[in-house]
Amino acid sequence: MKTAVYPGSFDPITYGHIDIIDRASRLFDRVIVAVLNNPSKNPLFSTEERLDMIRKAVSELKNVEVDSFSGLLIDYVEKREANTILKGLRAVSDFEYEMQMALMNRKLNRNVETVFMMTSSRYSFLSSSLIKEVVKFGGCVKDLVPEHVLEKLVEKYR
Repeated sequence: MKTAVYPGSFDPITYGHIDIIDRASRLFDRVIVAVLNNPSKNPLFSTEERLDMIRKAVSELKNVEVDSFSGLLIDYVEKREANTILKGLRAVSDFEYEMQMALMNRKLNRNVETVFMMTSSRYSFLSSSLIKEVVKFGGCVKDLVPEHVLEKLVEKYR
């Protein structure tokens, strides 16, 4: 079984993330969307809130699971018996950092491959940070996140 882990903070999930998840679900037998629980970061949404928003966003994709982890990604990938780390790239600027991470993960476990997937051009500018900033100052992100995510964002910034 070909299993990919798609890690990220997903704070919050956007249509750019969903685009990658949807396309990956057609390439892999199983896709695990793995929310990083990083205590050194200060996310807007709790891990549970992020898991819930992702589950709602991908509920129609039957081979997609949603989970969380902390610690090294490669340890989580091994624990879940996955063979691929999936990373979405928006622009060339993402590639340098992601390549370093891929090489380190390869050093830690030669049996796990990293696959890069370009996001759709219509979402290439999109990031969770940008979404939060726009909503914080009253801007409209209606076409960039699912409705349930938008509702949560507006609620947080009230």
